[in-house]
Amino acid sequence: MFYRRKYYLVKSEFAETLNTHFLHTNLPNQLKHGSRLVGRWMKVNKDNTTEIFAIWEYDSYEDYLNIETAIQKDKAHMKRIKEWYAQHGGREYIFKEYIIEVKNEAIESTLEQE
Repeated sequence: MFYRRKYYLVKSEFAETLNTHFLHTNLPNQLKHGSRLVGRWMKVNKDNTTEIFAIWEYDSYEDYLNIETAIQKDKAHMKRIKEWYAQHGGREYIFKEYIIEVKNEAIESTLEQE
């Protein structure tokens, strides 16, 4: 199995917007192409930021790469992403004003594999 963590640190005022986008745009497309969501969580910090992260499971790293390639080639999905950015001021604006940090990283279990 291959696991990845997608992490966002955003201004708290943007958390609901990002969560709605995930539920209506990203999650359905990820599931359509074979990603498996383990869970998604958020933590509100005292400095008016919110951490949002999801754990995804794949059969293998190669499976993850194939799914990501299929998502990038999904023209309807990419159009929805572009439209969402445009509705919220554009990609550059969102990353300048609301999104502080993004990580997409492989994670490994600390438990013995059977």
